[in-house]
Amino acid sequence: MSYNTEYQASINDPEAFWRKKATDLPWFKAPEQILSEDDNGIARWFADGEMNTCYMALDYHVEQGRGDQTAIIYDSPVTSTKQKITYHDLLEKVAHFAGLMQSHGVGKGDRVVIYMPMIAEAVIAMLASARIGAIHSVVFGGFSAHELAVRIDDAQPTLLITASCGIEINRTIEYKPMVDEAIRLASHKLDKVILLQRKQCLASMQEGRDIDWASAVCKAPRADCVSVKGTDPLYILYTSGTTGKPKGVVRDNGGHAVALKYSMSAVYNMQQGDVFWAASDVGWVVGHSYIVYAPLLHGCTSIVYEGKPVRTPDAGAFWRVIEEYKVNAIFAAPTAFRAIRKEDPEASLLANYDLSSLHSIFMAGERLDPPTYEWTKQKTAKPVIDHWWQTETGWAIASNLVGIEKLETKPGSATKPVPGFHVQILDNNGKPLPANTQGSIAIKLPLPPSCLASIWGDFDRFASGYLTEYPGYYCSGDGGYIDEDGYLFVMGRTDDVINVAGHRLSTGEMEEILAAHDAVAECSVIGVYDSLKGQVPVGLALLKDGATISEAELQNELVAMVRKEIGAVACLKQTIVVPRLPKTRSGKILRKLLRQIAENQDFITPSTIDDPSSVDEIKAIMQSNGLVKEQAEA
Repeated sequence: MSYNTEYQASINDPEAFWRKKATDLPWFKAPEQILSEDDNGIARWFADGEMNTCYMALDYHVEQGRGDQTAIIYDSPVTSTKQKITYHDLLEKVAHFAGLMQSHGVGKGDRVVIYMPMIAEAVIAMLASARIGAIHSVVFGGFSAHELAVRIDDAQPTLLITASCGIEINRTIEYKPMVDEAIRLASHKLDKVILLQRKQCLASMQEGRDIDWASAVCKAPRADCVSVKGTDPLYILYTSGTTGKPKGVVRDNGGHAVALKYSMSAVYNMQQGDVFWAASDVGWVVGHSYIVYAPLLHGCTSIVYEGKPVRTPDAGAFWRVIEEYKVNAIFAAPTAFRAIRKEDPEASLLANYDLSSLHSIFMAGERLDPPTYEWTKQKTAKPVIDHWWQTETGWAIASNLVGIEKLETKPGSATKPVPGFHVQILDNNGKPLPANTQGSIAIKLPLPPSCLASIWGDFDRFASGYLTEYPGYYCSGDGGYIDEDGYLFVMGRTDDVINVAGHRLSTGEMEEILAAHDAVAECSVIGVYDSLKGQVPVGLALLKDGATISEAELQNELVAMVRKEIGAVACLKQTIVVPRLPKTRSGKILRKLLRQIAENQDFITPSTIDDPSSVDEIKAIMQSNGLVKEQAEA
């Protein structure tokens, strides 16, 4: 089947299209009501279907005779630990842990907060919640006590599940003190905490509240799967909000399972029994969708990796994992490959490893700049597939659907919309724009399965944040264009457009040009105040290890490159070399924060930041270089 045939079928008759895809999963009661509306007028999928996501991911495969197949590979270079867990063994671990949860009062519809490192037990806790119909909310391990408390108050969980610590490069992060402080700070009072003691750090137990995972699960009964409706929530995942208060994205069971099962074959071209590696964390949406649920729904082997792309022990870490476990497809953020490129620009370590099992490299999570695309493709000699999606959708909005028809790639493009996503480029009045014209990227309603139908406990915030700017559309918050061949180019958040003397210019386009310089590992371009032009662009660049170019020479070459590609109108005349850029734990550069610093605005450091000290560092650098607007002008 061609891409065009598949895509048009999904747009012309979405009910028929998704009815057929739903038959690929083992429902307790197959849905007949494929597409309906809830009381808020929002599209809902498979409302009358009855199912259990854990059953689909584990029990079903064991029943089909695949119990001895490896389900999860746990690889932890930071603790020198490796483990393989079969589908049968994972099912038993999940069933008994679900029984432990039930014995402590957790039932269908109750919320469970999971605050865990990247270990197999985090996956077990998620699947066990799904097994008994509870709604899990995974909070990235290591988030501050305040941020954890905010999420506890919003989700109001019955139970919190944690570990004694997380392990980073050369440091151990104690989780238990942060959990104790979060419970103290939260208005919603928790009286049950299940604690996994790791040998790297033993935590103190609070009598009457804390339950030791290892000893308690041995005595726990085995829980059966609880039937839920297709529209019952599977999980809440918090994402940063413009107000500083995180938004709880709610994911339904039914649409989530159908979309992810479909994506494993259509988007990732995976077969049952293949090895899939999403090099992410279960605290992020990528970890939810493509470490835990999608690979197991599809009968694949999934890798849980507790490490980094570099320094665990070196920039060959990814290549080692791919060779050792015969990975068929890897999915990681572009920042991971930029980190590898920075430390090993010639990819010399790659020569030590055999990547013959690998058929594709997928990237998402941020814009894939053409230099990173070209470097990865050239050095690995593997197809590099850029795809674009959001926490809110739970799976790809646009991609090269290599499992259906492998299309020609275009650097800088996420290729074409995925079936179900009716993507359009709109002007400020909500009117569709012609090809090659930049505007706001929006998705015509109804959204396909797996996309959020609300924000936890706050539908008005969902409606105002996503549905009101362009009635009849979901507003993605990203800008870009579709070219004459139907390829989508995501240029960055719509607020990444700056106005230079009346000319609207994309900072994303300038970042592409800067990143193409041989000495530049990573960069960001922001607009800073200018009394004459309103705004002018300024670059912040992180250099590759071993780069010897002087800052003055680099600046001259970058100015020339931007002038050649965009023209003198771009006015990019200054690029500052910085030791690091403030990023989230998932690797996204915090461009909004950089803009707020430049504008001398008050800002809230996002809870997702990797290292809070990087903010003060970059602020001092920007101030010393005159990049912060004077208070009188602010």
